[in-house]
Amino acid sequence: MTPFGNRIRELRARHNVTLTDMANALQLSPAYLSALEHGHRGRPSPGLVQQICGYFNLVWDEVDEIKRLAQLSHPKVTVDTAGLEPEATELANLLSERIAGLSDDQLARMLAIISERVG
Repeated sequence: MTPFGNRIRELRARHNVTLTDMANALQLSPAYLSALEHGHRGRPSPGLVQQICGYFNLVWDEVDEIKRLAQLSHPKVTVDTAGLEPEATELANLLSERIAGLSDDQLARMLAIISERVG
């Protein structure tokens, strides 16, 4: 599941909305919405993100967060390490090989390190 899909699922649960009801209201197929939630589709278009925000009557901060999560929710990522240090290539390859085996705590710690602002 992607960060965007997880948030949509949380919103549906909070508003007591079924996947089918939401899909019908947005004129999407339930299968597409399910695939989007589970990360079997690429990141959603900006237009669809706006539709979803409108559907849930989200306000400023929530809209910004949904947009941010949509940008971070491409399920198949390519990391270009050309021109970087060899350690960058090693890190990208190790992460690719081992990400499925990381615990929730390990993922959270890595996200915290990578999310730190440099400078």
